[in-house]
Amino acid sequence: MDGLRRILDDGRSQLVVARGDALHRIDASLAQLLAGGRDALYDAVDHAVTGPALEPAGAEVLPPVDEQEVWASGVTYRRSATARVEESSVGDVYEMVYDAERPELFLKATPRRVPAPGAPLRIRADSGWDVPEPELALVLDARGEIVGYLVGDDVSSRSIEGANPLYLPQAKIYDDALGLSETIVLERDVPGARSAAISLEITRGGEVVFSGETSVSEMKRSFEELVATLFAQLSHPFGAVLLTGTGLVPPDAFTLHDGDRVRIAIDGVGALEHAVYKR
Repeated sequence: MDGLRRILDDGRSQLVVARGDALHRIDASLAQLLAGGRDALYDAVDHAVTGPALEPAGAEVLPPVDEQEVWASGVTYRRSATARVEESSVGDVYEMVYDAERPELFLKATPRRVPAPGAPLRIRADSGWDVPEPELALVLDARGEIVGYLVGDDVSSRSIEGANPLYLPQAKIYDDALGLSETIVLERDVPGARSAAISLEITRGGEVVFSGETSVSEMKRSFEELVATLFAQLSHPFGAVLLTGTGLVPPDAFTLHDGDRVRIAIDGVGALEHAVYKR
């Protein structure tokens, strides 16, 4: 996909514009661009692609964040609300959140805890019921403007959160619990993002054990509502990434196993593929 990508080339971290098979260097970090705002970021991208293409030899793709926290939204789809009611000992709380004026947001990862795109993601050794959560992620500038999109996997322990909603941080936040795709696709290039199809496929031993599809249009909350809540009383001077919730939840009998493979695709945004390990 075309867009912004962070790479490690010859020992140096660089921000580049991917345009077809070509990479063009931007002489700024992602944090600097997001601090400067959406218009300045677009100008930097347009200027970069007029220059010569790079010829990186063996460049490593880095996580698509440098100084940005990753936040997540909960219970933004009816399917998610239903699943949480089914798993929880206090299911009414999820219906209350789904219908409430205030959305549920939580911190998913600090920048250094975001794995490289495609790296294996983890299910907790102390959990017996675990699922991927395919989500559209918003890339936001310091003013809360949407500048781009990523594919996200908000891996979750349903058994831990189901035991008590106050265990949410332990169900959601641990090593290798977040996947993000490699390329930030610019908002201006995805006019259909608010109705994009999201698909999930999980394979085990080469066989598909679950597949499903939903649409961003099934979200109850708007992007603007979620972003306004994230920026209310909380500054993000170098921008932020906000996962928008999941509408794809495997049936209650399903749990991820060590060695599974997950593929999430969002129309116009790209795909994320990763293995699963348990430890």
